[in-house]
Amino acid sequence: MAAVAGAAGGVGLLLGQAAHARRTIPRAEAPPPRGDGCYGARFRGTPLTMVILGDSVAAGYGATKPRETPGALLATGVSRRLRRPVRLHRLAVVGATSARLAPQVEAALELRPDLAVIIIGGNDVTHRKNQAAAVRHLVTAVRQLRAAGAQVVVGTCPDLGTVQPIRPPLRWLARRWSRQLAAAQTVAVVEEGAWTVSLADLLGPRFAAEPHRLFGHDRFHPSPEGYATAAAALLPTVLAALGATRPTTPSAVRSLPQAAATAVQRGGTEVSGAAVAGRERGPTWRWAALRQRVRFRIRPPEQPDPVPLETR
Repeated sequence: MAAVAGAAGGVGLLLGQAAHARRTIPRAEAPPPRGDGCYGARFRGTPLTMVILGDSVAAGYGATKPRETPGALLATGVSRRLRRPVRLHRLAVVGATSARLAPQVEAALELRPDLAVIIIGGNDVTHRKNQAAAVRHLVTAVRQLRAAGAQVVVGTCPDLGTVQPIRPPLRWLARRWSRQLAAAQTVAVVEEGAWTVSLADLLGPRFAAEPHRLFGHDRFHPSPEGYATAAAALLPTVLAALGATRPTTPSAVRSLPQAAATAVQRGGTEVSGAAVAGRERGPTWRWAALRQRVRFRIRPPEQPDPVPLETR
């Protein structure tokens, strides 16, 4: 009876903490600035079409200007390094779970994107959605985008164990759930021929050490500087996926589950498919390469806002 009472008390504590966290984290009051438009309009050539899908982090909730959003920062970085215009369409929705990727993908396919960047998972953790179902929804999205010819880069579930309104022991569980989902996302996405970048402790120790600078006013979403940190980690992999960088030697080649488990421990770790002795698969799993690419500092676009899409 004592054990049952203790377990019930533990569940009650966690439920109480979850309710407190929901009350403490402000609800979204207004959608983030869209940032849709043509970046690098001064460059010649056929514009590259980029879509960004996912949740509030992908959308840039907390940014006050279009140029501060992750999509704008990535589109700016790609256009400058490819010296090519980039058409950005932000389809990410604040509050989206993986189950809500489907309408975003449907809209993206109509645009025939060259590149899709997906950041998803945080709401699946906070709403305690079934992990396997969440991964299946993500796989469906990646598979459809890849079948349409798009290169796909996924920023895996951030580590929610650093969010201040979430207190221990719920914080410890949030970290565990976040990393479990991120590892599962990595395995599933790389199996589909896409690329992943771990956002785990990228939005972890540094954010924990400098919360007033890297978290926004709600202490849950990144600040503009926090978004710049995440975009700087994603950009090298985005460029590699587009074939815009020279091949580099991976830091390690492991089975995909092993690579995923390693990646979630260190933010900014890229995981992609690899071959060993000419074979893409080992006895059980696909081979995967781990890389820590040099991050680029992304300066916001010079213009206050992107050139509207309809003008090009």
